[in-house]
Amino acid sequence: MTRAPQQTPRTDAAAVVVPLRDLDAGSVPVAGGKAANLGELLRAGFPVPDGFCLTTAAYREMAAAAGLTDVLDGLAALAPDDVDRSAELARQARERILSTPMPRRTADAVTAAYRALGEPSVAVRSSATAEDLPSASFAGQQDTYLEITGVDAVLDAVHRCWASLWTDRAVLYRARNGVDSAQTWLAVVVQEMVDAAVAGVLFTANPVTGHRGESVVDASPGLGEAVVSGAVDPDHFVVRTGTGAVVERRIGDGTGRPACLTDEQVAELVRLGGRVQQHFGAPQDIEWAFDRDGGAWLTQARPVTTLFPLPDGAPPPDGLRVYFCFSLAQGLTRPLTPLGIAAIRVVASGAGRLYGYPPADPVAGPPAVRAAAGRLFFDVTPMLRSAPGRAIVPRVLDVMEARSAVVLRSLFDEPRLSVVQPSWRPVVRRVAFVAARYGIPLRAAQALVSPSAAHRRLGRLVAELRTRARAPQVATPEQRWDDVVATLLAAAPLLPRVAPPGAAGFAMLGLAAKVLGPDARPGDLPTVLRGLPANVTTEMDLDLWRLATTVRADEPAAEVLRAEPVADLAGRYRVGALPPVLQRGLAGFLDRYGSRAVAEIDLGLPRWAEDPAHVLGVLANYLRVEDPDRAPDAVFARAVAEAEAMVATLTGRARRRGRVRGAVVRFALHRARRLGGVRELPKYCIVLLLARARAQLRLLGADLVGSGVLDRPEDVSFLDLREVREGLRGRDLRDVVRERRAVHDRELGRRRVPRVLLSDGTEPEDRVARPPAGDGVLVGTGASAGRVTGPARVVLDPTGAHVAPGEVLVTPSTDPGWTPLFLTAGGLVMEMGGANSHGAVVAREYGIPAVVGLPGATTRITTGQLVTVDGTAGVVTVAEPGA
Repeated sequence: MTRAPQQTPRTDAAAVVVPLRDLDAGSVPVAGGKAANLGELLRAGFPVPDGFCLTTAAYREMAAAAGLTDVLDGLAALAPDDVDRSAELARQARERILSTPMPRRTADAVTAAYRALGEPSVAVRSSATAEDLPSASFAGQQDTYLEITGVDAVLDAVHRCWASLWTDRAVLYRARNGVDSAQTWLAVVVQEMVDAAVAGVLFTANPVTGHRGESVVDASPGLGEAVVSGAVDPDHFVVRTGTGAVVERRIGDGTGRPACLTDEQVAELVRLGGRVQQHFGAPQDIEWAFDRDGGAWLTQARPVTTLFPLPDGAPPPDGLRVYFCFSLAQGLTRPLTPLGIAAIRVVASGAGRLYGYPPADPVAGPPAVRAAAGRLFFDVTPMLRSAPGRAIVPRVLDVMEARSAVVLRSLFDEPRLSVVQPSWRPVVRRVAFVAARYGIPLRAAQALVSPSAAHRRLGRLVAELRTRARAPQVATPEQRWDDVVATLLAAAPLLPRVAPPGAAGFAMLGLAAKVLGPDARPGDLPTVLRGLPANVTTEMDLDLWRLATTVRADEPAAEVLRAEPVADLAGRYRVGALPPVLQRGLAGFLDRYGSRAVAEIDLGLPRWAEDPAHVLGVLANYLRVEDPDRAPDAVFARAVAEAEAMVATLTGRARRRGRVRGAVVRFALHRARRLGGVRELPKYCIVLLLARARAQLRLLGADLVGSGVLDRPEDVSFLDLREVREGLRGRDLRDVVRERRAVHDRELGRRRVPRVLLSDGTEPEDRVARPPAGDGVLVGTGASAGRVTGPARVVLDPTGAHVAPGEVLVTPSTDPGWTPLFLTAGGLVMEMGGANSHGAVVAREYGIPAVVGLPGATTRITTGQLVTVDGTAGVVTVAEPGA
């Protein structure tokens, strides 16, 4: 076999057959992922067997002749999980393709190309436009035929490859991955067979652990297809990529025979794989073969799509860094928009200034702020390498995102993360400086003396921020951009103005716990935090419930809310065409809370004032509540009564051990209740600033459309702030937006996001033991005391979700935008979070039993299953079907 020479690609989109050497990475629409990658490797000088490709034009001609229009229409109308109908339509498509003769010009072109190769034994392999892509491999979904010899056999194999686009598994896989079958076409690679002595698969990053510094080789004598298909138990090698050292070796059949690869061959493969990875810029899954003369050949390369990408700017694996997922800590599993990430970078710059470490470029943000897969990560390595950081950070996460705290503590024994800053002096000095500068101790003390005065002061601040959010008056686009940056920089300095009263309240709860000692039983102190006054989130939810009761009393408003889709209702609201009671009531609610949203820390997402569809959906859900005992205001009133009764109970227990002790406990618990609700206010104040910044950016989006550099004003959400400014200076940003939007849409489908990620690609949570659990028993963190049994309602996206009264809401995570759903829920289970995360706080407010930090809850529990939530013990019990 001769190695194909490197040539310049010259692909004709109308051609039905092209040489592999004429393809490159940009040829996917013409040649599919597999052929495009092989052509790219050939062009780069890698050893790839020669061959040719039947293009997607050939397939489209064949599909047109086979008459697949009705099949495509049928698939487009199906639900992704309609397996039976999907299989029937796939069968029809296969049969039509196989029974339709190959077009003459295609058959002639294949014959000529095969004879030009010398009529060797070839591999005939499918190459779909939706495979071997950076976002999804679609591996094994179409067919491959090996050792094919003769013109007639090649033509038959091509025909069968075309039909394999319509196997049951391929059609269902596309549907579940959101890929339109009508826009998926098949090319076919015909490639000289390697006379393989040994073959297999090479991963340039460890696909099990994610370790980017390890390569994994699976090998077996003969053809590599046996390894790929799982037909053999291959020899397995794990290799340190940098040194070539084999750190794990396992002989496949266990007979004690010599390995089918020498260490030199393994090292050669790893070096070759490293060059391929460097060329494509990402870890690769490579199929390879050694011929009987010892020559190495590459027969396929595709991205390893199962790895979570490393945060931007991550160092090489030998410089270990630890990244904590801030997105998950804020209750977000979905990706942030590029504008949302850019905004948080500026907010973090404001925090750096507050703490005395201003970044060089406020728009770029501190170096610790990183992004990966649309999620925000913080580099917490310096914190883990300091004694104060190890003491403080996990304790904060214990109440915010408990599982992350466990994972970070598991890294304390890692030698590469040994403590290099044992002194507390710098931290204490910096904290004291901030506390003195903003008068934090004085503000906390004033709040303890007079909670009413503290609430009045905070009320004035909120009113000021609401006014600023409504009226961003700035003259020019450049000034608007400057105002956005200034507004975002002002967010962090709000915290020392807003947080002290709430902190004082929780300090009082801690004081009460210390004084009570054993007199406080499990679940007692969390009960004190039920029904807290002055919590902006619960006040919002109860305001929405009051609006629902008003709408229920007005038949025209109630009827339209029950009958029409929320998207239509939102459109009617914008033009003032809802029934008057609903129009006025919703306008009043949005005037107060329109700056909020689901995933509201993402500046790129619409606020409720822009799109009230979610609010309207929650209102419609509230109309389903018929039992007055389940009415949210009644539930909240019971929570208040339970909390006040618990204060009296705990005070009485303490008084039995001394009058002073009883007085201290009574004072501390009353102050905890008066001030604890402020805990939600700092984030709300930041959201009001984000609303002002978003209002400015919407105007900037319109400016960019007017100057022709964007297609739509909302496209600004897919730019960072620096790009917005470049757009104001004339840069065309439409291609940037299209690419970013496509990436964002793909990331919306990602379900697994690591809490903690190391810079070598490993996820340390996988090494941390989980709490023991029995059959049907899931163990998390108790976040709101109590016990409830009810049917589960798994909700991945709150928009349009319905939670019937008494159902147990099971979610990946929540933020304040989710909390209106809590008013009808009987219990709460979250995959993320800790005892003081937003969902836990609001669940306690309403007296809803809650368990948080329960990984995999949304996949281990299904809607309709009967579950028991024990929020005191942190245990969820799932009933067996029929139990």
